[in-house]
Amino acid sequence: MTLKKEVVAVYIDGGNTYRKLKGLGMPEKLKRFDFSAFVTHLVGGRTLLSKRYYVGIVKNFDNSDKGEKMVKSQQKFLNGLRTEGFNVKPGRIMYDGKDRIREKGVDVKLALDLVIGAVDNLYDTAIIISSDTDLIPAIQYVRGAKKKIVEYIGFANSASLGLIKESSASRLFSKPDLSQFHADKTLV
Repeated sequence: MTLKKEVVAVYIDGGNTYRKLKGLGMPEKLKRFDFSAFVTHLVGGRTLLSKRYYVGIVKNFDNSDKGEKMVKSQQKFLNGLRTEGFNVKPGRIMYDGKDRIREKGVDVKLALDLVIGAVDNLYDTAIIISSDTDLIPAIQYVRGAKKKIVEYIGFANSASLGLIKESSASRLFSKPDLSQFHADKTLV
């Protein structure tokens, strides 16, 4: 009799993760964060079902050179993720006119995919890389009603106590832990 390997789905809140990494001073100049290597590390010897990256898509609303550079930079980054097998799930970005940017719909898409994957029994374990407490109701449903394992991946400088409490397991990474996932920018 062969034992079935644990199946894992990875859900990354791109904007949230970007801000947390930036708060740690990462990635360093002329480097990029290697999300594929990070996911491989998190999954370990288990079977990877999918790796999804949720992000608000940058628009050049003011037709500026800076806006165009931001659009091209994000598209290059997202195309690199797609090439590495990530399913990029786009959301919207809202500008308030005062240089404040807010993502819209990203956490809802992530929560919905998390619940659908549990209902359809696609995974045994969900790994969530986000510190957004708006995900807590979806995590509670997935754990309680569907008996799935949810691993919260956070950052030591700004861990979410709510997600730690509601998840089956949690791992917090510091800057030294994450340094192994730096890669040269030329790789993207």
